[in-house]
Amino acid sequence: MLKQYFLLTKPGILFGNLVTTLGGLFLAAPSIVSTVVFLTTLLGTTLVVASGCVFNNIIDQDIDQNMHRTQTRALVQKIISPTKAFVYASVLGVLGFLLLYIVVNPLACLFAVVGFLVYVILYSLWAKRVTIHQTILGSISGACPPVIGYCAMHPHIDAGAVLIFLGYALWQMPHSWGIAIYRYDDYQRAQIPILPVACSIKRTKVECFIYVILFTFTMNGLYVLNYTNIYYLILLNSGCLYWIYLSYQGFNTLDDQVWAKQYFLFSVKLITLLSLTFLLTRTAEWPRFTF
Repeated sequence: MLKQYFLLTKPGILFGNLVTTLGGLFLAAPSIVSTVVFLTTLLGTTLVVASGCVFNNIIDQDIDQNMHRTQTRALVQKIISPTKAFVYASVLGVLGFLLLYIVVNPLACLFAVVGFLVYVILYSLWAKRVTIHQTILGSISGACPPVIGYCAMHPHIDAGAVLIFLGYALWQMPHSWGIAIYRYDDYQRAQIPILPVACSIKRTKVECFIYVILFTFTMNGLYVLNYTNIYYLILLNSGCLYWIYLSYQGFNTLDDQVWAKQYFLFSVKLITLLSLTFLLTRTAEWPRFTF
């Protein structure tokens, strides 16, 4: 049963957001970093994201029962009741918000609140079901964890915070649409009006190509404004050039599902690599951790 409760939090999403939170922490870390604040930021953000995912499970029960990859979820199978899941999600969320507000700082907590509300209310309850622009709204919540990490180390909104918010939001678009093309039949069966289903796969590929280019230009801004060093510039543009190549390759593929799987998996590898190497590719000195 404990495993089922854990799975309600969507561990894959938790890990992805943990990595991007680390990216924000690494990029903005001062010369001396409080280990308590650092670890609490990771824990608090993870709890908030977990809460949002459980609420999403509650909201999406009707959708999940129509998709092969989600039909075995605990709420669909009646292993866990919606009431228990609601209490579970509420406890996770309250703990996460309190940790961020009390131990970290109010600005980091504010971005956690924004990400949570956008994901649970605007995305899960509304946009996912009614509009092709659902991915744009969802990208806002996906871009909040790195900003939470950034603001935990640097409690002010500056160009760095804006760039990582925009960059990670832009990354969400081709990443999510790659998944949607790969899982096209599932999304179509559940009648989710995501771009490939509501419009066409061809249009989706065009927009993916555009967003990858926008992501590339935006993330280069971190180097231009001296937040990162030459190693970041090389790493970023090498990865983005290959992602652009994959985007172009999509127009000529014979199997959209095979291409889409490769496409979204590479997007995960790229954002993970960039996030984890911010510690090595920033221009600031190496931080020292202290209690």
